[in-house]
Amino acid sequence: MGLHHNGSTGSGPEVDEDEDEEAAALALKILVAGGFGVGKTTLVGAVSEIRPLRTEELLSEAGQLVDDTGGVDQKTTTTVAMDFGRITIRSGLSLYLFGTPGQDRFWFLWDELSQGALGAVVLADTRRLEDCFPAVDYFEHRRIPFVVAVNCFTSARRYASNEVARALDLEQGTPVVLCDARDKDSGKEVLIRLVEYAGRMHTARLLASVGSGARTGPE
Repeated sequence: MGLHHNGSTGSGPEVDEDEDEEAAALALKILVAGGFGVGKTTLVGAVSEIRPLRTEELLSEAGQLVDDTGGVDQKTTTTVAMDFGRITIRSGLSLYLFGTPGQDRFWFLWDELSQGALGAVVLADTRRLEDCFPAVDYFEHRRIPFVVAVNCFTSARRYASNEVARALDLEQGTPVVLCDARDKDSGKEVLIRLVEYAGRMHTARLLASVGSGARTGPE
């Protein structure tokens, strides 16, 4: 991300204000991950200010042999590549959302989608909490900041955030938030929480690397 200079020297061409604002705008890449049927497509669709791109296909009999539909019996489609949407958090800050497929056989796409991501939202369903373990492990091992967002289904038992954190054995400080993936405001709050957390994590890592370099550098 380069610095943009909008000062005038008096002799160069004038900079159009609209172009200047466009250049100064910041777009961040966010992943939305989690198990099969947890609500990733729903979340992206609820918060996106553009018509979301979806790559859903009807569940086939062959797919039902490998996809565990327990607890999501009414689900008839599945994401086979990714969901894509965009939301403006505030003036000059937009988030590009990439919903990842939840089934094991599509995990090869995760490495491509995670390139350049600021962080991730791991959606969880307390009826099938173990389904989000792979996503948690993936982001922890790659040191990608993430928050766990518990999608509060009507039929699911409610648990406190600290109970979910203990059940998932999350690293200390990893945020756990309760949400309704169908509600735009609820989804937006999750994304704001992620941006704030990821910003703190990246800043702390940058300061740590600078401090380490100063200690090991030439005297």
